Amino acid sequence: MNNKWIASLSGLLFGAGLLLSGMAEPTKVIGFLDLKGLLDGSWDPSLMFVMAGALSVYISVFHLYVKPRVKSRTSANSAISSGPVCDSQYHLPEVKKPDGQLIFGAGIFGLGWGIAGICPGPALVNLGSLDISLGLFMLAMITGLYIGKLSQNYLGSQAQA
Repeated sequence: MNNKWIASLSGLLFGAGLLLSGMAEPTKVIGFLDLKGLLDGSWDPSLMFVMAGALSVYISVFHLYVKPRVKSRTSANSAISSGPVCDSQYHLPEVKKPDGQLIFGAGIFGLGWGIAGICPGPALVNLGSLDISLGLFMLAMITGLYIGKLSQNYLGSQAQA
């Protein structure tokens, strides 16, 4: 099957899942993150259930499908096709412990999420609403991704020097 069709199907499933679960609505996510709602009964646990469902599917697929193929790449006598469907190899993290870059990046991500009130995935799904503020958010996010990539390249070249 063509990689573009698989990528399109994946995106369709992701977007439909966000919309059907209500997670494309910023109020659902904010209702989960607002922990003071635990005190007055307004806390919305639905994000936790969506994440638990998604993780249960992903963890099952990872341990039953991906992990055996990653291990088979290291053994020469394997009958299992070892590559993913849309790439020549799996790209698993090499760093196993949180480092300063991860913590700093997560903090910046959280700050942007808190200011905007919406996560990038739902913002992308909601672009279909033609809301100008979502378009500006996505433009700013792409600019931030570009600046982040430039920073990574600069820091990488400094580390090698």
